[in-house]
Amino acid sequence: MRPKPFLCMLCLSLISLAGCSQDLQWSAVYHMIDTEFPDIRQISTDSLYAEFADSSVTKPVLLDVRTEAEYAVSHLAGALRVDPDDPDWIALDTLSRATPIVTYCSVGYRSSRLADQMAERGFTHVANLKGSMFKWANEGRPVYRAGKLVRAVHPYDKVWGSLLRKDLRAYSP
Repeated sequence: MRPKPFLCMLCLSLISLAGCSQDLQWSAVYHMIDTEFPDIRQISTDSLYAEFADSSVTKPVLLDVRTEAEYAVSHLAGALRVDPDDPDWIALDTLSRATPIVTYCSVGYRSSRLADQMAERGFTHVANLKGSMFKWANEGRPVYRAGKLVRAVHPYDKVWGSLLRKDLRAYSP
């Protein structure tokens, strides 16, 4: 039986309210994702950044699994947005099942869920970006809006947004 996202959010809220460190909060998020999606490969932000810096490596297709409002604030360069509540399987099914794909969202839950669904549909090289957009941006890595570098990320909500640096939080472009 999979834990409900509400239960996970409640746990994160309690950890946050108890004044626990952000490292402990991230550990709780990673544990939740690893428990719920044990078969999904998690790629680190360091590894993905290195792949994009290496011209000899085939670049994965990036799938941003956030809402339109979140994507509008910023996203990773070249990322295609996929609705987290209703993925467009017609469009996704046009990709080869062997295409290297990396999914990401705010912290990795929604994108791990999509990666899991894609694996069930026969995609063989799908991974989730561990820590997703929040970890990527917190580390000072580039995010874009309309092709321009920006320093803003949609924080999703108050609870999950606590994992994003305050100076990066923006609810609108």
